[in-house]
Amino acid sequence: MNPIITISGPGGSGKSTIAKALVKEYKAERIYVGGIRRQIAKDKGMTLSELNEYALTHPETDIDVDKKAAQDARDFAKDSMVIVEGRTQFYFLPESIKIYIKVTLEEGAKRIWKSLQKEEIKQERNEAKVNSLDELIIKNKRRQEIDKERYKKYYNLDHTDESQYDFVLNTTNINAAEATQKVVNFINSQI
Repeated sequence: MNPIITISGPGGSGKSTIAKALVKEYKAERIYVGGIRRQIAKDKGMTLSELNEYALTHPETDIDVDKKAAQDARDFAKDSMVIVEGRTQFYFLPESIKIYIKVTLEEGAKRIWKSLQKEEIKQERNEAKVNSLDELIIKNKRRQEIDKERYKKYYNLDHTDESQYDFVLNTTNINAAEATQKVVNFINSQI
């Protein structure tokens, strides 16, 4: 079995950027739970925010996706290293190297706001329409609250409890290359 790396953290922390870099670094497979949920939202004619609200009373939108992602990770790990990006995947994959990427609410929102200025990114993210950075900060905060509520309700889990992770990195004041290198250094020390 090859290593499985799980990456959790709030929006705008750099999870996807780091995950994509790790895929290249290790020639690994990537499972992106956020992408799966974004597609479910599109299929239901919803934004991701609307799906998250819906998920408060429809646990299958979380539970089924999380279980399938974990099973897929174990299947892929038979042949290669796997990078699993998802807020709760460390819980479903206790054998993984568990990484938590954190950022302040404001900096995370600034990063998302900047990416949303590109039309192709806006389509890919399937976020609710926002007209300003301040509005995005409020929506980001609400999303974090909803995520925390769902995971507590469905899994009795606080995914923000840093003691559950093998490595915690605050990316607020470092760039993507520096953040990625710190994660690579940690992973290399573990495998």
